[in-house]
Amino acid sequence: MSEDDPRRRIPRTDQLLSDPDLTAAATGLPRAHVLSAVRAAQELARRGEIAVEDVLEQAVRELPSREGSQRPVVNATGVVVHTNLGRAPLSDSAVRAMVRASGYTDLEYAVATGRRGPRGAAVLTALRDRLPSGHAALVVNNGAAALLLAVTALGAGGREIVVSRGELVEIGDGFRLPDLMASTGAVLREVGTTNRTSLADYADAIGPQTGAVVKIHPSNFRVEGFTGGVDTAGLSGLGPPVVVDIGSGLLTADAALPDEPDATTALRAGAALVTASGDKLLGGPQAGLVLGRPDLVHQLRRHPLARALRADKLALAALEATLHDDDVPVTTYRSADPATLRLRAEWLAERVGGRVRQHDGVIGGGGAPGVLLPGWAVALPAELAVPLRTGDPAVVGRLESGELLLDLRCVPPSSDEAVAAAVLAAVRVAEG
Repeated sequence: MSEDDPRRRIPRTDQLLSDPDLTAAATGLPRAHVLSAVRAAQELARRGEIAVEDVLEQAVRELPSREGSQRPVVNATGVVVHTNLGRAPLSDSAVRAMVRASGYTDLEYAVATGRRGPRGAAVLTALRDRLPSGHAALVVNNGAAALLLAVTALGAGGREIVVSRGELVEIGDGFRLPDLMASTGAVLREVGTTNRTSLADYADAIGPQTGAVVKIHPSNFRVEGFTGGVDTAGLSGLGPPVVVDIGSGLLTADAALPDEPDATTALRAGAALVTASGDKLLGGPQAGLVLGRPDLVHQLRRHPLARALRADKLALAALEATLHDDDVPVTTYRSADPATLRLRAEWLAERVGGRVRQHDGVIGGGGAPGVLLPGWAVALPAELAVPLRTGDPAVVGRLESGELLLDLRCVPPSSDEAVAAAVLAAVRVAEG
């Protein structure tokens, strides 16, 4: 390191720890957390990602919040259901419902009788009201848990679960659905091939030991060309109960997403059970939905595993509010008007000196793969990505073709001014 290398001027650890601004900001925090924040800021300066003069300010930013370590992020990626950013943002009514439910509640208590009552009865009613008549509902803690519970209950005693090889998918972070289903003790009976499975393939595999036929929506990708599969109506005529995992949580068909499966269509086609996530296209909290025949839903509800997989009171409260809400952010963002997005992008570009370019958003979270959401983005120098991500507010964009793109699709209009200020602050940091 040369004598004039600016990294030689990075403040020492003891100097930063004794600084009055850092000391005030760190009041009440464990020393180990403060030391970690200091070292993180110093490392950013060593890598040249922030200026030496900004180490103290960055150390303060790195301090964990007393309200929890999760940091709010402005999602300027154009991905509506962004798994790494927490999937669906909750509506205002869902947030209020969670706050209201944060104390003691009548979660499993009937105030009229003073006795134990059914858990989450209101949210189950709200779900049933969105389904064809005669169907029941159960809420667990996530979509994978919903499928796990269904396979565990219907495949008990080593019974066989029949599934197409083309639907044995990996759902993210290395988790594979065949491994998940095999962990239940059920015997997987794979049929067909990767690209084609016929009704005869299923029929030939069904026997006295068949517990269910499972149909899984292969989200996150599409198989095109010489392909073939069997729809739910065809499978429902084979005898065993058909479990359809639709993934995204769309309850009714949406003309804007013609290839995305929905619970209502699957149930009307003969599905015995439908499993789905609550925090994708439905736009609610992390939750898993089991919808379908009352006798099977009751069987799953009484299974011992259901206790371990049940959703907590905050998720139930947020889900109920989401089901009653007409202003769910996920729906608003995916249906945003391209012309309005362009006007907002032009305003931001004028404020910060960027360039407006077309940019298609996507659903994300495995929903509607291949569906593009026409829109616009502001193109900025790629070197602004780090100071924007580490700024306050943290703004996450998309790096593409050597540029940083900020897509305002998933940014509330009320936050546009804050995004502009964050970009200008990032420019000052980058210019150092």
